[in-house]
Amino acid sequence: MATFFGEVVVAPSRAGLDEEEEAREETPEDREIRREIEKKRYRQRGEIREREIQVLWSCAEESLVCSRFIVAIGRNAAAFLSSFILDSVCWEVIGVVKLWNEWCRTSSSTNVLPTDSFCLFYRLISDPTVLLCQCSCYVAEDQQFQWLEKVFGSMQKKGLQVTILSTCPVADYKTQESTLTLVSPFLKALKTKEFQEQVCCPLLEQPNIVRDLPAA
Repeated sequence: MATFFGEVVVAPSRAGLDEEEEAREETPEDREIRREIEKKRYRQRGEIREREIQVLWSCAEESLVCSRFIVAIGRNAAAFLSSFILDSVCWEVIGVVKLWNEWCRTSSSTNVLPTDSFCLFYRLISDPTVLLCQCSCYVAEDQQFQWLEKVFGSMQKKGLQVTILSTCPVADYKTQESTLTLVSPFLKALKTKEFQEQVCCPLLEQPNIVRDLPAA
């Protein structure tokens, strides 16, 4: 339960339930919908299931030491990183995410190349514990848990600070004043109670929420 509005809390999720427990709770209609989705997604490309998310790293470490991890989700956020942070020789590509869904098909190549993926990981050369992620592709709802599990499963969690950058249309912003008078773009923040540093912008007001992969 949140102690204040704007705090990010971990909610119960069905994403981690095993298949047997999940099947007991499904109705016949749910099972039919699931089968139809599986027919569309579980097509074979060689021996790789297209629905499966693959995280490929160029580094040999079993667990990446990371102090700060900045994730830009969506094309606008990814473009912001490209223009203001990555536009230098201070970063190196160290990994990619391969995935397939109704809106995104990445290459089946196993090489870590920027041209093969819409989701790239960068490491700061001067400080290898600082990582960036550009995720400009769509991650489906039933793939978000797998994305989080595989990406963060490769990192050491102790002392890790995660910053998420994402955007949404001004028309979706809920406020008592007219959105036509708002100066856009503008920045709002959500944070966990563990984040003790000063927030660089005002907190997001009620009843606005964050959705999809940024929320996950």
